[in-house]
Amino acid sequence: MRTSPSYTASYRVEIDEAKLSIGSLVEAVSKTGAQVRGLDVADSNRGRMVLDLTCDLRDSEHRREVRNLLKGLVGVTLSSTADQTFLAHVGGKIEINSKVPLRNRDDLSRAYTPGVARVCTAIHDVPQKAHLLTIKANTVAVVSDGTAVLGLGDIGPEAALPVMEGKAALFKEFGGVDAWPVVLDTKDTEEIISIVKAIAPAYGGINLEDISAPRCFEIEERLRAELDIPVFHDDQHGTAIVVLSALINALKIVNKKIEDVRIVVSGVGAAGNAIIRLLLAQGAKDIVGYGRTGALAADDTEGMHPSRKALAEATNPRLVHGNLKEGLKDADVFIGVSHGDILDPGDIATMADGAIVFALANPTPEVDPIGAGEYAAVVATGRSDYPNQINNVLAFPGLFRGLLDAKVKEITTEVLRVAAVAIADVIEEEELSSSYIIPGVFDGRVAPAVSRAVRTAVRDLPTLNIPVQEDIDA
Repeated sequence: MRTSPSYTASYRVEIDEAKLSIGSLVEAVSKTGAQVRGLDVADSNRGRMVLDLTCDLRDSEHRREVRNLLKGLVGVTLSSTADQTFLAHVGGKIEINSKVPLRNRDDLSRAYTPGVARVCTAIHDVPQKAHLLTIKANTVAVVSDGTAVLGLGDIGPEAALPVMEGKAALFKEFGGVDAWPVVLDTKDTEEIISIVKAIAPAYGGINLEDISAPRCFEIEERLRAELDIPVFHDDQHGTAIVVLSALINALKIVNKKIEDVRIVVSGVGAAGNAIIRLLLAQGAKDIVGYGRTGALAADDTEGMHPSRKALAEATNPRLVHGNLKEGLKDADVFIGVSHGDILDPGDIATMADGAIVFALANPTPEVDPIGAGEYAAVVATGRSDYPNQINNVLAFPGLFRGLLDAKVKEITTEVLRVAAVAIADVIEEEELSSSYIIPGVFDGRVAPAVSRAVRTAVRDLPTLNIPVQEDIDA
């Protein structure tokens, strides 16, 4: 297992240089497999030096191993150990700041009472003015019940909150969108729908996050029908957007067309369902989805949940049956959104020449990426420590930026499709390589490109009836 910035730790040590050199200290720590990232002097006095030693580690056990090593070295006194990931979350990762000055009585009278009453009255008389005169114009609720968090599963709303905070921070950093976590202590579908509808007046959009399938399908569908603001389930559609964008460019590398290739998808939950739907919208014709019991097929749907039955009927034109490994034979594309280590590199060898492998399970991909790379032309994962990271942050900030700016009420499949194409087009064809089919998450071109594409795609969609700025007085 590699070291990771997710497991960065800092150790404050006092070292007696008469007994141990700093070089020997670094060497001893490095021999454990730790990657030393920093050695900062906090204090020095006559041969006794206080240092902050910062390392990337493999996991928590590795952190403890280094701590025990430092405790046992002659000439070293360990005073503290700090996990940098936990330190980054102390007190939460987001905050609220005022956009208007509050320096004196006049400022207060405009921002709050009595002046604010005029604005309240204006909105009461014309409710659409809330889109101009409140945070609603640029604010998204990040809503979760904590039932399908990352690779952790059903861990509850409190444990899900750090993820939602991080999502809100990404919205702001990459899209300039103000977002706020809303974690719900209920798994009841009707109750979740009711709560989101009740809080919707404060928001310009709803981002559903980490809600388990199949409940997530009904929750999204109902909220889209019953609210007049965009509703987006990122685990479904954000993943689908980025997968399609990566596949568009990967197919260019191997000189194949999406309508000609055979695609195998492992995992037919929220993400797998949305990926398949978006690939079909892009022109894919031969897709076979695999769940725990094997291939989905239209001639074997008895007892299936309606969402899965509909997927079976929309895919698998050859009526393939059997397990995933059998289905990989001669396939052009493998997309995994399921579980780690379900395939061996040898299984990839059975695929067609110029195979494309997207092994996206986190933290452990469906197949070892390095081993898969011995047989596949292009390999992508959901991890940041391998090339071609499929990361939803490429999609949702620019998508919502475009939706909020265009003031539309809904998100269509075509909006999702053009967002994917926009991400793919950020990379010029002469830049493409098997290790560079998708932009990096810090590529500043991505969010503006997605936003522009979305605004163009929604020109003919119904918009909110928002007064122009000249009409906002009362």
